[in-house]
Amino acid sequence: MFTIIQICIFVSNNRNMIRKEDLRTIIREQYLTLKEDPDEIPRTSLENIDLESRQALIVTGVRRCGKSTIIKQLMRRNPGFYFMTFEDLRLSDFEPGDFERVEEVFAEEYGNCDFYFLDEIQNITGWEKFIRQKLDQGRKVIITGSNAHLLSRELGTHLTGRHLDYELFPFTYDEYLAFCKIGNTADSFMDYLSHGGFPEFLHNKKREYLQTLMTDILIRDIAVRRGIRNVKTLKEIAVFLMSNLGKEFSFHSLRKTFSIGAVTTVIEYMSFFEECYLLFTISKFDYSLKKQAYNPKKVYAIDNGLAIANSLSFSSDTGRMLENLVFVMLRRKHHEIYYFRNERECDFVIKERGSIHLVIQVCAKLNSDNKVREIEGLFEAMVYFDLNEGYLLTIDEDDELIREGRLIRIVSFRKFIAA
Repeated sequence: MFTIIQICIFVSNNRNMIRKEDLRTIIREQYLTLKEDPDEIPRTSLENIDLESRQALIVTGVRRCGKSTIIKQLMRRNPGFYFMTFEDLRLSDFEPGDFERVEEVFAEEYGNCDFYFLDEIQNITGWEKFIRQKLDQGRKVIITGSNAHLLSRELGTHLTGRHLDYELFPFTYDEYLAFCKIGNTADSFMDYLSHGGFPEFLHNKKREYLQTLMTDILIRDIAVRRGIRNVKTLKEIAVFLMSNLGKEFSFHSLRKTFSIGAVTTVIEYMSFFEECYLLFTISKFDYSLKKQAYNPKKVYAIDNGLAIANSLSFSSDTGRMLENLVFVMLRRKHHEIYYFRNERECDFVIKERGSIHLVIQVCAKLNSDNKVREIEGLFEAMVYFDLNEGYLLTIDEDDELIREGRLIRIVSFRKFIAA
């Protein structure tokens, strides 16, 4: 016979337990969504993913950029798999102990499978221990998530050396053309420059979708997960930055502009924006890491369409739209990106393996007012880093200049990405 205390403890420990049959219903319904067949195109990110790896495969990216679709495409390579998305609101009370019942439902419904596809699993406390157990059993695990830090933090602690990371972005220009079933023309590129690459938005072209998407990112991926109460200020900062892409800012200036008590709060907000792939910052290059840390930053957005829908002035500046697009292109492949400024300025400096190997200037269209400034800025960076070649990316111009034995390539964006 149970005592009253024992009964109270039992009820307390199990008040949030999800019933096995409820889990079965959720899993069955989630599997049905996999049969939906929206317009899909192969993502270039798929090419590098090795499903036979003995390590956990982690795919991260901004919300609604196509992670669910890429999971479906990966699943089609395998005759049998387990799938679950933890973004489902019915799993809000899910606890580590529920994984055991999930395993039972998987086995009963779908037999014995080696592949686990798990979406937004970082929402569950203690999830990394479950993943480690599956890897120890020789299972294949593929995880997707919209917050790079929440995944990497636990993985670094419990799965050091046992995971491979991949990032997924909205459509590239080539993917955009394939998705929209259109040719590579000047008009197509200008449409892409302003619409961006979020798949669902390209279906309906409703700006409200991108506004709701940004709100979801700010609320669900940042405010709720980080316990931020002042959501109004968080959103105001995000809109301000979206409206000033490619421009310099400092944490102290943001603190003053929005009357925030401590600069550390601003720094935290910026880190949250970057973790969920909403906004990115780059530093002014300096060989002194201390100076680099204190110099003004520049900010860029994950997608032009998202920025235009949620900013006050960005859409009217074709030059900044192109600069933001070039940044996203570079960010897909590089993590050490800087800007250069001495006497003049160069937009992007790429560092790999400890040395600078590429400098890029961006100008939508060269004319008599800007040509000297843009070329001088690029050339100064080339000399500073002792590079024999530099690129000036435009919308539709192609040319070459040789100056003091150094080659300046003026290249249209479409030609540059096709090279």
